[in-house]
Amino acid sequence: MNKSFLKFLTDFGPLVIFFYYYYDSGKDLKVAIPPFIIATIIALAVVWILEKKLPKIPLLSGILITFFGGLTIYFNNPVFIFIKPTIINILFGFALIFGKYYSSEPILKKLMGKSVSLTDEGWHLLTKRWTYFFFGLALLNELVWRTQTEEFWVNFKVWGLLPITFIFTGFQIGLINKYKKNEQ
Repeated sequence: MNKSFLKFLTDFGPLVIFFYYYYDSGKDLKVAIPPFIIATIIALAVVWILEKKLPKIPLLSGILITFFGGLTIYFNNPVFIFIKPTIINILFGFALIFGKYYSSEPILKKLMGKSVSLTDEGWHLLTKRWTYFFFGLALLNELVWRTQTEEFWVNFKVWGLLPITFIFTGFQIGLINKYKKNEQ
């Protein structure tokens, strides 16, 4: 099986399973969350078997899906799954803010690896932008789940937040090109 297809499957397969069970059950989170948790754990296991390591962000996301999904089911209260994106984005924002105090290089630089090589000023600006972005997403998630229907939030979580993230990422290309290191 093609490695990029497998990565796509492990990234988006659990989400497809969630949507299937959510809409098949008549829009019931209690029915959709258990298969979502199981699919997420299976996806992480497949990545581990194939790569002998787990990337930090999918691992953290899997832990939080399991934790908040479990709380949603146990307490029969969807607020726990609603706040998961808020908490993830706040954690990412704080990780970028405080990461500079615990590391010799920006956390974003570590996460992006060698795929991008920027000047120190470039990393500083990119980190600042992503920090604001994560806090903005947290606020947006709070506004949506508190003011809209559950179904609207479920769809917004995928069809809203994901495109917003892709668009924001695209807008960073200019900054990346401006502060790219010239490697000889």
